[in-house]
Parts: sequence; structure tokens; C-alpha cells
Amino acid sequence: MTGLLGALLPAVPLVAGLLGLLLPPAPRRNSATGGDRARTTAVALGVTGAAGALALAVALLLTVEGPTETSTTWVDVGGLMVTLGVRLDGAAALVAVAVTTVALAVQVYSIGYLRRGPHDDVDVDHRYPPYAAQISLFTGAMLLVVVAGDLIMLLVGWEVMGLCSYLLIAHDRRLAGAPAAAMKAFLVTRVGDVGFLLGIALLGVSTGSFRIADVLAHNHSGATLTAAGLLLLAGVAGKSAQFPLHTWLPDAMAGPTPISALIHAATMVAAGVYAVARLYPLFTAAPVTLTVLGVLGAITLLLGALAATAQDDIKRVLAWSTVSQLGYMTGALAVGSPSAALFHLLTHAAFKALLFLAAGAVIHAVGTTLMSEMGGLRRSMPVTFWCTVVGLGALAGVPPLAGFWSKDGVLTVAESAALEGTGPAPSWVGWLVWLAGLLGVAITAWYAGRLLLRTFFGAARLPLVRPHDPPALLRWPVLLLAVPAALLGLAGFVGAFADRLRFATVPVAGSEDGLVHLGSGVLLPLALLLVGAGLVTLGWRRNRAADPAAALGPLRPVFARAFRLDDVQHTLVVRPTRALARAARAGDEVVVDGAVEGSGRVASGLGAGLAALHRAALPRAAAGVLAGALLIGLAATLIGVTR
Repeated sequence: MTGLLGALLPAVPLVAGLLGLLLPPAPRRNSATGGDRARTTAVALGVTGAAGALALAVALLLTVEGPTETSTTWVDVGGLMVTLGVRLDGAAALVAVAVTTVALAVQVYSIGYLRRGPHDDVDVDHRYPPYAAQISLFTGAMLLVVVAGDLIMLLVGWEVMGLCSYLLIAHDRRLAGAPAAAMKAFLVTRVGDVGFLLGIALLGVSTGSFRIADVLAHNHSGATLTAAGLLLLAGVAGKSAQFPLHTWLPDAMAGPTPISALIHAATMVAAGVYAVARLYPLFTAAPVTLTVLGVLGAITLLLGALAATAQDDIKRVLAWSTVSQLGYMTGALAVGSPSAALFHLLTHAAFKALLFLAAGAVIHAVGTTLMSEMGGLRRSMPVTFWCTVVGLGALAGVPPLAGFWSKDGVLTVAESAALEGTGPAPSWVGWLVWLAGLLGVAITAWYAGRLLLRTFFGAARLPLVRPHDPPALLRWPVLLLAVPAALLGLAGFVGAFADRLRFATVPVAGSEDGLVHLGSGVLLPLALLLVGAGLVTLGWRRNRAADPAAALGPLRPVFARAFRLDDVQHTLVVRPTRALARAARAGDEVVVDGAVEGSGRVASGLGAGLAALHRAALPRAAAGVLAGALLIGLAATLIGVTR
């Protein structure tokens, strides 16, 4: 029964998505409200698929008691076996519930959000059917990654997510930046996916099977584990936006806001973290890989937090905060606690989906994404305001909201790895993750406070706009997501919940007591939280019309451009690649095509000359025949003499 639930879990949204793709992509509008049949069918398929997947995920969570696996051989060629099956445990069930919850909220929210876009005056989005279908495919692909019992199945879900992200980011092609952002996301993640594919191939060849249980049980050589682990981390860096393959994520904000919630909360960016947790014994057996992961996580954590401090676009603030929070997750993995990483993944899914959908409500009301054009929305949008307070509080780590407990869990295991050397990586990695995490607490509190003050407090900067809380289809998903954003962290006190996220890995101090840790260790993060929040509030009170980011001084443009890493990549990678492509094209056109076309021109010229001779006048033709006869006679005479 459990195996059947696991197989149906990704199948339901995938089938809903495939059926949705059969609908007309641009249906004719039959009424002023856009109630055409294709849109209604697309809504029904999208919501039903997400709701059905959520029901299956909840049923799986209630029924799975321990690690369960069901598989059948699909291909066996030359002793290399590929299987079809599912690998289920408590962590997979919890992640599946998070994925399907966010997917259902996004499907419902999109019905109202895409009825009237913030960038134009159309009443109904003219391409809603493929949009809803692609969300279903995206959800099914992530669920396939969650339950896959074979690395090839995991790779299929991994790549389908990449394709769907490209299609969804570029959904509104009328926006100048959307197609370019989609292409950037696709290409940057493909760079990492090359390494991911090679890592899977290396593990499969070494094991003789791609079945995850066989790969984990096989006695790989140290060199194989290190090489495969580093190759897999390339794919993780792409999907989970880790330095240096993080640059696609902020640009992906060109897509619709509900898609930002879907990608940033519980699907694509979470896939890399989940994949490492899924294969964690391989990484603990190759500590070099966890060292690399810890360094990348610490850099990503601080890079994302600092970049978020100087953004004016509300969606880009949240995007960079996602990059930073992913650094906490990968840092937890590096210091030996996949449980803490997955706990933060679950709470982050709740509060980040809440923040993006609340931001969408603000954008829907004021018609802009720039905080410099907002302000004074607290009284006119009270529901959105309080939901944003919950989300930002969870993001910053305000107790007792969800983010406080999960982030404190990451900091606790990092502190233990630093001071006691309990992690699988060297203790200096623990120090790096711990100190970066503590500094990130203060910075996160600062930019979260700035977003709240610039958006909801002060004077309205667009006096002609009459904002109001969103309609029910937008409001209810936001309200419902506020519940886990506020309370999910308390589930860490429940033993059954903690047991589902516990892994048999290197012991970490305090891990036996559960996911949450109450002690003197929470005082330092709380103090840093108060410092960050106090500094931004103090700066705002001095001049409520000014942007607190002005206090950054000359660093502001540096942070706003994320240390110009995009420019560095463009100079070191994009320009040389384009120059090489131009050289290859020129070589193909001049050398290869030149040889082929030149031989054709020679043949054509020779044929033209012969044709001209063939069409010659009679006297010239007779002279030619006579000359030919004389030559033949002369040749015959010479041949006779020589004999």
C-alpha cells in the first residue's frame, strides 16, 4: 500500500499536467470575466492535481513507519541495472507534504493573480492553460525527485524541473526581461547538471546499478566517492543557487510572482539540499566534499544576505534572502546534520511561500515591485501586513516563529562542530559556518526590517493609488500559509516529527534531544537579531522618508550588484564562450562551407564553359571537330611508330 501511494504521488500531478497541455494555449475569451471553457478546465486540472497529490502525501505521512522501498528492474544492459521504484521514509513524506501544500496554494492563488496582471490591463491571462499545466508538471517532477528509488529516476525529475522552470519564468513573454531570465536560469543550471549527470554515471558504473539502496551499500573507493561527490555538488550548486552558480535566481523574478513562490519555497531550490540529504552517507565517507560544501554554503549565506540589503525590488530582496537561507541549509549538511538542514528546508518552504504570495498581493494592489514607490500600506492592507510580519519574523528568526527554531538548530550543530569537532568535516568548517550564520542573523534582521518599514510604514509614495487587501482567491492562501510559518517550528518538540527527520549519521551534540535546542546558546543569535532590527529601526526613525540602505554608503551599489559577480561571469565565461562560438562559426563558414561551396562553384564554372562550347556556332564547331580529328590521328600515328 505504501509503495502504491509513493508511485501515485508524482503520477497524479504529472497526469494533470499532461492533460492540461492538450488544452488550447490561447483560448478565445467568451465573456468579460474570462470564463472560457479552456481556462476553467485548466483551473480544475491544476487544483485537482495539486489537491490529490497533497492528499496522497498526507496519507503517506500517516502510513509510512520506516524506510520502505519498492522497485522492479527496468533495464539491465551489460551488468548495469536501472530500476523503476520508490524509496520512502519519514523525511520524504514530510518534504512531499511541503511541496504539495505550496503547489496547491500557488495553483489557487494564480487563479486570481493572473486574472488581471500588474503589467497590463488584460482581464484574463491569455496563456493560463499551459501555465497551470506546467505548474503541475513542475510539482510532479519535484515529487519524483522526492520519492525516486533510482538515480536515473531522480535525474529525470531533476531535468523536468529545469525545463518547467524555463517555461514558467518566460511565461509572460511580453516582459522584456522574462525570456532572457528564463534562458539564463536554464543555461546556468545546465552547467551544474553536467556535473550531476557525470556524478550519477560514475556511481552507477562503480556499483553496477543505479538503485539508490545499492549505491549506498556498495563499497566505493575513496577516489570514486570524492570525484562523484564533487560532481554531484556541481548540480546542487546550480539547482540550489549556491555560489558561484547562484546568479540565475534573482533574475528569475521576471516570472510571475506565484512562480517565484513555487521555485523559491519548496521545489527547485530545495531539490539540491534534499538530494545531498538523500545520499548523505556517500558524502560523509568523503569529507572533502563536505568541506567544499561548507565553504560554498558560508559564502552563499553572506553573499545573499548582503545583496538583499540594497535591493529596491521587493521580489529581489526575497530572492536574495532565499540564496542566503539556502546557505544555512547547505551549511548544516556540511557540519553533519541533514536533520537540521531538512528542518530549515520545511520551515523555509512555509515562510518563503508566504512572503512571496504576500508580496504578490502588494504588487497586485499598487502595480509596482519597487519599494521606493510603496509605503503606508499598513492600514489599507491589514491582512497582508500581518501575514508579512509573520513571514519576515520567521525569516529573521524571531521566537517563537518557525524560522527561529530551525535556524537555531543549524547554528547549534555548527557551534558543536566548531567547538567540539563533532562534524564529519574539519572543525574549521564548523567555525566558518557558525560565524557566517551568526553574522547572517544580524544582516537578515536588518533587511527584513527594511522591507517591512519601506513597504508598510511611512507616507504613501504613490498617492493616486488606492490599495486594498486582495480578493479571497489571493487572501486565503496567504492566510493559510501564515499558520505553518508561525507554528511549524514547534513541531520540532514532537518526538515523532523529529524522528522522521533523523538520520543515522555522524553524532552531533544535542541531536539526541530532538531538532530544537533550548539553552544559553540561543542568547547570542537573539542579541544579534536585536542589533540588526535595532539598527534599521534607528536609521528609519531619523528620516522616515529616506531609505535605510543609504547608511551603506559606497557599499550600496556594490551590494545592489551582488559584488558584480554577474559581470565577472560575463567577462570570464560568457564573452570567451561567445568569441569561441563566433570563431567556430567563421571557421565553419569560411573553411568547411568554403571548400564545399568552392568545389561547387568550380564544377559550375567548368560546366558553364563546356556548355558554351557545346552551343558554339557551326564554323567554330566544324573547326573544333577538325582539330579533334587531327589530334586523334596524330596520337594514333605516334602510337604506331612507338610500336
